[in-house]
Amino acid sequence: MTDPALRSLPGLPALIVGRIFSQLSATTMTIAIGWQIYTLTHSVAALGYLGLVQFLPMVPLTFVSGHVADRFNRRTIVLLCQIVEILSTAAIALAAWMHALTPIMIYLFAAMYGAIRSFEMPCQQAFLPAIAPPALLPRAQALMSSLFMTASIVGPSLGGLLYGLGPFTCYSISTLGFVIAFCGTLALRLDHTPPPKAPITLASVFAGMGFLNKRRDLLGAISMDLFAVLLGGATAMLPVYADSILHVGPVGLGLLRAAPAIGALLMSWWLSTRPLGRHAGRTMTISVVVFGIATIVFGISHVAWLSILALLVLGASDVISMVIRGSLIQLATPDSMRGRVSAVNALFIGSSNQLGEFESGMLGTAIGPEAAVVAGGIGTIVVAITWIPMFPRLWKLDRLEDVKPEEV
Repeated sequence: MTDPALRSLPGLPALIVGRIFSQLSATTMTIAIGWQIYTLTHSVAALGYLGLVQFLPMVPLTFVSGHVADRFNRRTIVLLCQIVEILSTAAIALAAWMHALTPIMIYLFAAMYGAIRSFEMPCQQAFLPAIAPPALLPRAQALMSSLFMTASIVGPSLGGLLYGLGPFTCYSISTLGFVIAFCGTLALRLDHTPPPKAPITLASVFAGMGFLNKRRDLLGAISMDLFAVLLGGATAMLPVYADSILHVGPVGLGLLRAAPAIGALLMSWWLSTRPLGRHAGRTMTISVVVFGIATIVFGISHVAWLSILALLVLGASDVISMVIRGSLIQLATPDSMRGRVSAVNALFIGSSNQLGEFESGMLGTAIGPEAAVVAGGIGTIVVAITWIPMFPRLWKLDRLEDVKPEEV
């Protein structure tokens, strides 16, 4: 943290430890279960199912988890979720040590992890605005993104290297990371006071969707990211590219998984020192178009260095969209609604990541992995262009610093 203003924020170091080690462990674990599923099945569809089973629990739980986040202590909820992550990852490590892991066990573990994340993510996303004032929030968001991407770089590379030593080693390191994340969250002190316990009604549970329908710029930002990453989910095909197209093995898979995060990290560092300034909405739309172009280049590449370069650009463009979307959501949402709006955002993120992996896996099975990735890149560009007339308030969004929350 080189910014003196950010260094002065109380609670930020503990938040960083909690979020970053959680992401580090999750990405290390993800690379292991993805490679292990493909090793056990040699099936492109199996990779798609892995994303699907993580996504499905989020659908019925999203609106409940958002309401829980607005009614109860968010820090306590995250601590409980992280305890379950520690125990479940330790259990899968034990099963790997006993050579008892099967695809069904991995799918069950992934489904449970998706359910836990549906409660953990809305609460974690509401932590930063409780620490950073509105004037510093975009820079704090960029800093968290850069550190988040650092973990996303180390995690896949570490996962690929550790998997070479055996899945037990990889899962054990992930368990240790979740323990450190728990300690960071435990040290976090927040001023958030849950509102009085009002009766639970369907209207209150689904109030997050009603708020997004009112704030069309938020809805446009979240949904554009959903469809862009849903269609452009090239990362689901990385095990296939590493094994059958680029022939780089598990260590190369780790490098391919790390490349988008490296590009995102470099862009995050830039954004943390140089605020976006004006025309934030247009910048977000253009970044999604660049994301689609990079996806197409990766899809047609048979050369490792070009594939890595395309993934670097993909990650850099994605983080621009992510920082703008994340800052906009936190600045425009009143604290009493942050849990429910963050839950909807988490569902959309889960849809774009996990459901995107399923879509890519199924499409890759039907028309081949390369054609599926290229088609997804083209679809991403179409979405970005279509969203301009559909969500004019997002396209006209100027300075993030001027965004104010709107009460329902």
